[in-house]
Amino acid sequence: MNDTMVTLAGNVATAVEYRDTVSGGVARFRLAVTARRWDRERGLWSDGGTSFYTVSAWRSLGANLAASVSVGEPVLVHGRLKVREEERDGRRKTFVDVAATAVGHDLSRGTAAFRRATRTESRVQPGTGPWTETGPWTAAKEEGKREEAREGEGAASSPVTAP
Repeated sequence: MNDTMVTLAGNVATAVEYRDTVSGGVARFRLAVTARRWDRERGLWSDGGTSFYTVSAWRSLGANLAASVSVGEPVLVHGRLKVREEERDGRRKTFVDVAATAVGHDLSRGTAAFRRATRTESRVQPGTGPWTETGPWTAAKEEGKREEAREGEGAASSPVTAP
C-alpha cells in the first residue's frame, strides 16, 4: 500500500481532544498552516492563505501529545495524508486529515524541554489522563518541578536512562 506521507509546520488551532476507544486512545486537533512569503517590493513578510488539517494520533503518541501541546504552539507533524469528501447541508465539502506518526514542537520558533515518558505514563487508563488532576501527567509534572527545584539548589539532576 502506498501512503502519501507529509510533514507539516504550523500552529495548533484547537485544543487537543483525547478519548479512549476500543482500539486505544486517540488525540485530535486542528493544525493551521499559513504560507509566508518575502515581499521584495515592500521589504517585509506577507501571509498567504491558511490551510487547516485535522490531525489524529493514536495510543502513546496521542497521550503524549495531549499532555504536551496547547493551542497556539508551533508544531511539526509527520504522518499519512488522507483526503475525504462528504456532503453536508447539501454541499460537497473536502476534508484533509493527517494520521500522525510523529509530532513535536517547532524548535526554530522556541525552546522545549523533553521528558521521557515511562510506559505507565504513556498508557492512559480510563478515568485518568492529561486532562485530570490525578492523572499520570500530573505526577510527571510534579516530578519535573521537584527536579527543577533540586537543580536550582545546586544538586545534580538524576541521569536519563534508556528504556
